[in-house]
Amino acid sequence: MTGWRLKRGATVLERGAIRFSVWAPSAERLSLHVGTDGAEQVLPMYRGEDGVHELPETDLQPGLDYFYRFDDGRMRPDPASRHQPRGVHGPSRIVDPRDFRWSDADWTGIPTAELVLYELHVGTFTERGDFGGAIERLSYLKELGINAIELMPVAEFPGHRNWGYDGVHLYAPHHSYGGPNGLKQLVDAAHREGLAVILDVVYNHLGPEGNYLGEFGPYFTDRYQTPWGPAVNFDGADSDAVRCYVIDNALYWITEFHLDGLRLDAVHAIFDFSARHILEELAHRVHGEASRLGRTVHVIAESDLNDPRLVRSQVYGGYGLDAQWNDDFHHAVHAALTGERAGYYGDFGQIGLVTKALADRFVLDGTYSPYRRRRHGAPARDVPADRFVVFVQNHDQVGNRAAGERLGTLVSFEAQKAAAAVLLLSPYVPMLFMGEEHGETSPFLYFVSHGERELVDAVREGRRREFAAFGWGGELPDPQDEDTFRRSRIDWHWRDDPRRSVVYELYHALLQLRREEPALQPGRARVEVADGCEAGWISLAYSAADGAALVAAFNLAPLPVVAVIPWSEGRWRLLISTEDERFGGSASLPTALEHPTPGTVRLTLPPHSGALYRREAC
Repeated sequence: MTGWRLKRGATVLERGAIRFSVWAPSAERLSLHVGTDGAEQVLPMYRGEDGVHELPETDLQPGLDYFYRFDDGRMRPDPASRHQPRGVHGPSRIVDPRDFRWSDADWTGIPTAELVLYELHVGTFTERGDFGGAIERLSYLKELGINAIELMPVAEFPGHRNWGYDGVHLYAPHHSYGGPNGLKQLVDAAHREGLAVILDVVYNHLGPEGNYLGEFGPYFTDRYQTPWGPAVNFDGADSDAVRCYVIDNALYWITEFHLDGLRLDAVHAIFDFSARHILEELAHRVHGEASRLGRTVHVIAESDLNDPRLVRSQVYGGYGLDAQWNDDFHHAVHAALTGERAGYYGDFGQIGLVTKALADRFVLDGTYSPYRRRRHGAPARDVPADRFVVFVQNHDQVGNRAAGERLGTLVSFEAQKAAAAVLLLSPYVPMLFMGEEHGETSPFLYFVSHGERELVDAVREGRRREFAAFGWGGELPDPQDEDTFRRSRIDWHWRDDPRRSVVYELYHALLQLRREEPALQPGRARVEVADGCEAGWISLAYSAADGAALVAAFNLAPLPVVAVIPWSEGRWRLLISTEDERFGGSASLPTALEHPTPGTVRLTLPPHSGALYRREAC
């Protein structure tokens, strides 16, 4: 069976010739401008009735640089460029994907329910700030208990410092990170370590600097508005080619780069009123190609809609995505522990809403949102738990604060540990944000290195307005200042700090339990949730088909509470407590509980703590 192949851009054919193809209905004529520094060639291209300009076969070689030249002399990079060695405004480079030698032939991927995700930004994850630097930390992540890394966007963006959401060359891994071969080396090395790699991709908009797509054709539409610029044209005139451009990009990442999944940024800003939504089509095509390749590939959405249709099966009218980020879980835990109520945190804060997130997936599931002043979301309790990715920190929730504070700098040491327990003992797919596992205290700030002064000023002003909505004042870090970027790097000397080392040991132990206790994997056990009616405690009872039973208990209040927890009969052994001495605790919980008959157990929980018990075999 023949698999997918990229038709656009510069393609190295089997016999070694190079074919060039670009959809550019806005251009009557295009020429291929090859080479630089006085050794240029100009080759006229052939325009078809569908607006595709092609050179079906040339004797050019990989490694050469090229532009597409318009009649008026404009020189533009290839919309399907595989490599932009001189940045967003520079020429594209011919790349032969066959030049890389993979060593992961036996790799088949990791099921969704078994994922433990680790979100990282390539530029700040290590001092090197590139794909090679990330490779050096893979063994550390494996030892921690991570089995999948999620890369923030790496598509070519302006300058050398950026979160990646201003990417404009969707097919070109950023040159300063190591380009296409650097990303392939990272994926190949991750697979050798048993780690999956998921890539954050942005299909709702493109960045403002170096965005030349609109000059080639109607890639964008003014029928809809996004917070970041023109919406992508997924349902207007000539949108078939635009949809193909995006779906080909998704297939490109999983075939040429062997990626294990895509995280789709802000799908609520993808506007499509076609009979078949672009997300449904994309998921169908990706899963079909993954099946052909014999691999598990995940399509994960970020959405502000709380719409379970995204992850419901296509058989039942859903879009068939594998999972979606659940911001409600984060907001509920964050508001409960920090006491923050500004902005969207005004919808959260009560301990009972953490219980609701643990039981019902969404907190706002058709209920009224005071922040939005309307009802929001839809019920999702019927959707399998492995369709939801949860977290207590991520790039947005940290980096979109005025000072980029991480949770560990906002709450007490004990509350930080309690958050870790709630996250890693929850019935969903957990995700950590880089450095969280060792109590990172360096901020994660918003940074750019745009080359246009007006754009830099607009970014600064936009950040000020955004922070004003949360009441965050004072001097704001300058996104364009290189020091803002440097301050956001992970501090890998954390082992010198006893308290941060303790946080690491707790994360390591909790992740080990997730591996050893199958009932903790989403969907492997029936989960019953109870709480203390705002007393501060929450319990989770896991009952697996094989008879395994677990009870997790949490106190999210700053005072001790007596939890009255539903308990089945038997002898129960303490597996982990955040108050254990090895985790910097000072209080003790019963290491064993005898419970001869079903009923309830009164368990005194220290302030901001979490514990897990397992029923022993008879």
